[in-house]
Amino acid sequence: MNLAEQSQFTSKASQLLSWGHWFTFANIGLALIISFAYLAADNAPETFLGGVYLLINWLGHIGFLTFICFVLTIFPLSLVFPYPRHIRGMAAVLATFGASLLALDAFVYFNLGYHLSSSALPQIMSLTWQTLVKGSWLATFSAGAIVLLILCFELVISNFCWHHLERLKQITCGKKITALFVCCFAASHLMHIWADANLNFDITKQDNVLPLSYPTTARSLLAKNNLLDIDLYQKQRDIKVTGLDNHYQLPTHIPACRLTSQVKNSSNIDFLIFDSEQELQRYIKKQTIQTFYPLERFLQPTLAEDTVFNLVYGLPAYYKPSLLSEQIKPAWLNEHIQFTSEGWPEFEFLNRPATSAHNAKINLVRASDSTQSTADRIFAFSLATNHVRVVESSTLYVSDKALRQDSNIIQPMDLITTSLAYYWGCSDVAAATLMGNNLIKEQADSGINYSQGVFIAYKKDRITLIEPDGSFKNISAAQGFALEHKLDVPFLVESIKELKRFSP
Repeated sequence: MNLAEQSQFTSKASQLLSWGHWFTFANIGLALIISFAYLAADNAPETFLGGVYLLINWLGHIGFLTFICFVLTIFPLSLVFPYPRHIRGMAAVLATFGASLLALDAFVYFNLGYHLSSSALPQIMSLTWQTLVKGSWLATFSAGAIVLLILCFELVISNFCWHHLERLKQITCGKKITALFVCCFAASHLMHIWADANLNFDITKQDNVLPLSYPTTARSLLAKNNLLDIDLYQKQRDIKVTGLDNHYQLPTHIPACRLTSQVKNSSNIDFLIFDSEQELQRYIKKQTIQTFYPLERFLQPTLAEDTVFNLVYGLPAYYKPSLLSEQIKPAWLNEHIQFTSEGWPEFEFLNRPATSAHNAKINLVRASDSTQSTADRIFAFSLATNHVRVVESSTLYVSDKALRQDSNIIQPMDLITTSLAYYWGCSDVAAATLMGNNLIKEQADSGINYSQGVFIAYKKDRITLIEPDGSFKNISAAQGFALEHKLDVPFLVESIKELKRFSP
């Protein structure tokens, strides 16, 4: 290569580098517009510092990501293949792909609460299928139009920056804009370090808002959803405290149901709760007429009040304080059901005398080995005795052999759900007011609960326990031993959404 050719090559590379800077600036602006969806997906910060952090982190992080994409893709191409016309076209295609991917990630985050990842692939594919394929033609058309508009924007900007490069070089604010993005990027990291050290959850709960940001932790996930017990966590660190928000909001529309018996002889249901496993076994052995079928892997909170609340309300104990303190009746309990509580005084306010309007009855009984039951369907179990753990697996006994025994976990919430949905034919009411599974119809391998400030989520045999201070552990439902497994963020995000389904 002679001197003239080398000079020409250097000149082209220099021009392409300068063009690339302005092309990147334009794409930072586009990325900021697209990424505004991330900010709209979550509640606004509660403090001034949280708002400042949100703004500078948004500017700094999105600007940094866009610049890095340029450095890793377009910049090397312009050095290896310095032909302006080809580079401009390839850059437009690459930028379109990157912006479209960002738009898809923003769409997923807005709807599901987490970013694109291989672990969340089934949920993402389901969302995309429901929106683009099974949804309206307008959604499919809009998605295609957005990609086409991005491509047109990239082609126009690419050519504009090249043909007006000399004029753009005369603009003096470029360095100031660059300095602004660099300062925002540095300041956001410094603020995050300070917030992490000083337990400012209004800042740290934003860890996973933007893509490729700080990894989600159990603590930030709970803080983001107002489930972190800051009282307990900060007492350990001698910091000022606040409380949890666990109010209950009654569903706006509860479907009507007259509770006609779907299954023959199923209008009268008893829930027999024994204080010990020994009493339960003695009771089972005494039954000569009624046959009981054991169902293993009955997962219940070790706190008796939470177990009974799960059973009566069909909800996690997360809602127990607001419902019991105000003596609000379960949403499923209507004028056609007679409810009686024997031995559980905290639920006696729900007792109703028998009337001609009742065509179904539930008896909540604190049972002993001498208890006599003439109910059509009986569920019997003993309370947990190991109070070291938050939850414990035991055996549930049922009088209906139709209740299938499989490898899935059963919870107290499932019993009232099965009674309402299967025996009494009110599946719509159960779906609208309860969080349990119908043991007859549903093959659910996942579920949630909440007890003693601990968030409980299970998937097949794995139970994830997230403590009030944000620490977590995984245990086996069958054996109870600890499991080495990383935090399944997509699953937990969906589980927390389900837990807060009835929150205001």
